[in-house]
Amino acid sequence: MGNLPPERVTPARPFLRTGVDYAGPIFVCTSRGRGHRSYKSFIAVFVCFSSKAVHLELVSDYTSDAFLAAFRRFVSRRGLCEEMYSDCGTNFVGADRTLRELFLASSLEGRRIANTVVTEGVKWRFNPPVASHFGGLWEAAVKSTKHHLRRVIGETTLTFEEMTTFLTQVEACLNSRPLQALSDDPDDVSALTPGHFLVGAPLLAVPEPSLTKNAENTLSRWQLVQKMRDHFWQRWSREYIHETPQPKWLKNEAAPDVGTLCLVRSEVTPPNRWPLARITRLHPRTDGVTRVVTVKTPTSELIRPLTKIVMLPGITDATPPHHNA
Repeated sequence: MGNLPPERVTPARPFLRTGVDYAGPIFVCTSRGRGHRSYKSFIAVFVCFSSKAVHLELVSDYTSDAFLAAFRRFVSRRGLCEEMYSDCGTNFVGADRTLRELFLASSLEGRRIANTVVTEGVKWRFNPPVASHFGGLWEAAVKSTKHHLRRVIGETTLTFEEMTTFLTQVEACLNSRPLQALSDDPDDVSALTPGHFLVGAPLLAVPEPSLTKNAENTLSRWQLVQKMRDHFWQRWSREYIHETPQPKWLKNEAAPDVGTLCLVRSEVTPPNRWPLARITRLHPRTDGVTRVVTVKTPTSELIRPLTKIVMLPGITDATPPHHNA
């Protein structure tokens, strides 16, 4: 496997270099009530190359104009990009051409301001045709979004406002995932997340009772949106933890260090809350191999097998530049 490209390992502010792709289609209705027409929409998934933060925008159709509207909303909230990466979809090619025309048609003063931000407007870089693996970073985000959205939404058709609200909550869930320990302090049970790069702190959801066990016919429209958010969180967070690679017992692995920050598997947590803990004690067997550890959560101590523990890198775990993914 080759090294990561320079734009993936060069420090930059969030979304200065961004990959984008579409997920969908999904159906959105014009307004609430029976008999209202539904139409096909898409989700534009923007992924930051530096922080792996995700930004979701609902797009009304597959045209370049619709994507440009979503792109303007994205830039207004996240800042102008220096480089955009995508596949060779016709809507993205048309958007690139339109953006070039806008920069050329702007006034001299406007071009001077734009040139202060970026050299020649937004540089759009396309993957080779039929090479989706070149965009693995945003394709993974599309998979995380699309795979569970279809199962969570089901046959329900939401309005544009309801779907937009739901997508922002899904975005917060995706950006709450832990990346590594914030410190090596054994009493600090907190992790660095993409949300730290966006708002300077973890993205937390408003505490609300779970609605996943409530029947849909007893819920209001907005409660139904909250139930979808809770359902998405349960499915995606469980998959995120369980898809973390675990070494097979083919050879003796080094025992974890006491004080390592970790995730505890099979824990039920509210949205945007992750079951973080610190390893406080090892329990080696008579053969010298550690298979059980004691972990300390913010509220208690638990004894868990290593198969139920996911290690997170600490701040001293340096990765050399251009390291393989």
